[in-house]
Amino acid sequence: MRNFTVLVRSYGLRQEFITPHSPEQNGLVDRGIRTLKEQYVHRHRFESLQHASRLIGDWIHFYNHRRPHQALNIRTPAQAYALAA
Repeated sequence: MRNFTVLVRSYGLRQEFITPHSPEQNGLVDRGIRTLKEQYVHRHRFESLQHASRLIGDWIHFYNHRRPHQALNIRTPAQAYALAA
């Protein structure tokens, strides 16, 4: 685990953890990562870490602000969040 933390930090990243003993959060995170991989990462070739970071960031913005989600009554996550606030 320590080696992984060192590697993550060497890329300038910060780890975030779910609440301990909360399988619901784990399932949501796993599903989000799977969607990212299936719908974007596995379909693209990235020239560098910076290129991947920029394009994946663009996709995440699209996913949260422009892509309607069936589970959110055909709203984007940003719209659903705004309604909940």
